[in-house]
Amino acid sequence: MNRLKDKVAIVTGSTSGIGIGIARLFASEGAKVVICGRREAKGQAVVDRIAEEGGEAWYHFMDITDTESIEKLFADTVEKFGKLDILVNNAANVALKDGRVDELTIEMWDGIFESDMRGTFYATKCALPYLKKNENGGSIVNIGSMASCGGDLGSTAYACAKAGVDLLTQATALQYGKDNIRCNCVRPGLIVTPENEAYVPQPLKDIFVSNIMVNRYGCPEDIGHMCVYLASDESTYVTGQIVNVDGGMNSHVPTVAQFRELNSRTW
Repeated sequence: MNRLKDKVAIVTGSTSGIGIGIARLFASEGAKVVICGRREAKGQAVVDRIAEEGGEAWYHFMDITDTESIEKLFADTVEKFGKLDILVNNAANVALKDGRVDELTIEMWDGIFESDMRGTFYATKCALPYLKKNENGGSIVNIGSMASCGGDLGSTAYACAKAGVDLLTQATALQYGKDNIRCNCVRPGLIVTPENEAYVPQPLKDIFVSNIMVNRYGCPEDIGHMCVYLASDESTYVTGQIVNVDGGMNSHVPTVAQFRELNSRTW
């Protein structure tokens, strides 16, 4: 239970969903976790829950679209804890229904890129000087999306932004590896959280379960466990990687679900 002992971690967007799952697991492994987002009451609730579970956390306001609030988050974190070891870029606008190319307005496109691509870039940029000061560097974990794996009927801007996160991951890993800074990306599959469960229709769940290799859809802890590994010293030889945590959905030919319905392995 001490895989992240004495490490200081910022988890952006950790007032709900996947971010809470990551933050709680980090704290359970000994990290001092900075909970951040725009909703103070929800953030403080996460801090209180972590404290009840025996961990240490602190809430700090952050708006992923506001560069000044991002800068202040990092400066205040280092002032409070003396250092930064881990950044998880989780905050994003999950606009899965943003539309087709001809349906998107430039305002919709810019809004999604501002939070999902620009925000991840700027948080990474702000983290680098602090991580460079550490003798052992640090770890950046970006939360991507399986939407970036290929074209789809919608979600155009969101998928393009998350594809940018994939490449930003590799560029960061290459450019700062010699500073002992690692950068990896985790692509979640369908993750059902307490906040979104009521809004995820059963047909969508059925589509995913029919196309994945396991018998369930994902939960925030599935992503959290991978993030713990990538943030810990166990993965010091792992960088520049884009890891799918999707129940195996993207590791097979796209016709598996249909052939299963036919009780057949081939045509």
